[in-house]
Amino acid sequence: MARSTEKKRDPKASLALLWGEQEQPRRGPKPSLTAGRIVAAAIALADAEGLDAVSMQRVAAELEVTTMALYRYVPSKTDLVDLMVDAAGGAPPAVAELPGGWREPLAEWARQCWALYRRHPWILTATAMRRQHMGPGQLAWLDAALAVLARTGLPAARQHDTFLLVIGHIRSLAQQLVDADEEADGEWQRLTGELLDRHRDRFPALTAAIAAGAFAPAQPDEDPLEFGLQRILDGVAALVERG
Repeated sequence: MARSTEKKRDPKASLALLWGEQEQPRRGPKPSLTAGRIVAAAIALADAEGLDAVSMQRVAAELEVTTMALYRYVPSKTDLVDLMVDAAGGAPPAVAELPGGWREPLAEWARQCWALYRRHPWILTATAMRRQHMGPGQLAWLDAALAVLARTGLPAARQHDTFLLVIGHIRSLAQQLVDADEEADGEWQRLTGELLDRHRDRFPALTAAIAAGAFAPAQPDEDPLEFGLQRILDGVAALVERG
């Protein structure tokens, strides 16, 4: 069995790489490869084929270099994914500069974040179910949201809770986007509809809801983000009004 070429991860070195604080060589020729080029190639690959397609070998092939050449700049795939997430977000929206209190700037932050997840659906997988090192890009997005939430006057813990509600709504929609399969969904709805039709007396409320269009597909002009987002903001507004 082939042995992995990746070494055990050094958290200190990983954070230095993510934050651009690693020691740079003072002598020698200018390197032909950079971490930035590697990350850009990996992001393009993930956008086209998903995160599972990203491996050190595949990225090296895209850049026409050896796999070992990549390890000189990025020690592991885990480090690479952290760098990808941080770079993909780009600069956060300058929502703190928008007028009008906290609500509309926070809503605009959420819309821009949702657009980010739609551009790069793999971010959902890359940031799920593990303790991830966060770089300056990710923290800049968090900082932008908290700068707006500070206007609410809520305690800091409630501001963070509000952020978690908003990002949770966005990630839930992103998961639906990742899981979407029009053909499979249609078959599931057909079979479930036939089953419920035979057992309508057992589930009267559900049968009535389906008949009334509760589970109808969203219309093309409907924004999946807005309904849930506005209800979250309504709740926060009520909390702010209560002082």
